[in-house]
Amino acid sequence: MRAITCTKNGSPDVLQIKEVEKPTPKDNEVLVKVYEIVVSPVDCTFRKGNPYAARLFTGLTKPKATIPGGLLAGEIEAVGKDVKVFKKGDQVYAATMNGAYAEYTCVPEDGAIAVKPANMTYGEAAAVSDGALTALPFLRNTANIQSKQKVLINGASGSIGTSAVQLAKYYGAEVTGVCSTTNLDMVKSLGADHVIDYTKEDFTKTSQTYDIIFDTVGKSSFLRCRNSLKQTGIYLTTVPSMAINLQMLWTSIIGSKKAKIAFTGLRSSIEKTKDLLFLKELIEAEKITSVIDRRYSLDQIAEAHRYVETGHKKGNVAISLEYNNKT
Repeated sequence: MRAITCTKNGSPDVLQIKEVEKPTPKDNEVLVKVYEIVVSPVDCTFRKGNPYAARLFTGLTKPKATIPGGLLAGEIEAVGKDVKVFKKGDQVYAATMNGAYAEYTCVPEDGAIAVKPANMTYGEAAAVSDGALTALPFLRNTANIQSKQKVLINGASGSIGTSAVQLAKYYGAEVTGVCSTTNLDMVKSLGADHVIDYTKEDFTKTSQTYDIIFDTVGKSSFLRCRNSLKQTGIYLTTVPSMAINLQMLWTSIIGSKKAKIAFTGLRSSIEKTKDLLFLKELIEAEKITSVIDRRYSLDQIAEAHRYVETGHKKGNVAISLEYNNKT
C-alpha cells in the first residue's frame, strides 16, 4: 500500500510517499481503508519537531512513528477476532495518534473511533473531527459555557474557530467571531451573531465585554483581553506558553477573571470517542457542519503542509485518497 512516511524532522519535503506493507489488525483492532485524511497544524508541529516540547511525544531525535497523521475517515475492511462494536463495511471516522497518512491503518476498537455521520462525506467527517474535538472540551468542560452568555471566538475562520462558533451557538450563546475581511460572510453563515474584521477593528479596544473569550489561534493574550472580559469572565487559549501557565496559576488564586488552557489532545480515547458520538448526533441533527478550504491528493502532501503553515486556511485542509470516488 502507499503511505506517507516521515523519518526525520524538517520541512514538508521530509514527507515521502513509499510502498509499505499493508497492516494486519490485531485481535482488538479494526483495519480501515482510508478515504480521506486531514492535515492539521498539529501534524505540521510534529513533522517539524518544533517547538521542541513536541518531541516529548513524537521522538527526541527523530519521529517515533514513521507514518504520521491522526485524523481520518474510511471504511472498515477487516476486524480482529475480539472486536465487538464494529464490523466489516462500517463507515467510520477516527482521531488516532499516528498512522492516518496511509491507504490502510489499524485502529484499536477502544481507540477514538466511531461510525461517521450519515449525512457527511468522508472528507467532511474527517475535517469536522479536527477542530470540534478541541473546541468542544474547551467550551463545554473548561469554560462551562451557558445559554445567553456572550462568547467571542478569535480566529473564527480556522478549523477550531469554525467549530467553536457552531458549538457556542448550539449551547445558546451570543457569538462574536473575529476573522479577516474575506472570511466575514463565511463566519456569519456558521451562525455568528456578530463579526469583527480584525484588519479594521481591535476587539480589545471596544467597550464590549464577554463571558468567554476563546483565542483559537494564540494571537492575543490574557493581559490584553482582560478588560474585555466580564467580571467573572474566562479567557481560553489553545497555545501553550510559560505566560499562560503562570496566568492560570495566578488567576486560580487571585481575581474573578480566569485564564485557562486545556490539553485536549491528551484526553483518553474513551473521552474522545464519546465526543465523536456526540458530534455525530449534532451533525445528523444539522447543528454542525464542516468547512473544507482545499482538498489535495496524497501526492500533494508537502504542498498541503505548506499551505496549512501559512496560517490562513479556512476551516480544514483534506487529503483525498480517491477510492472509487468516495469523498
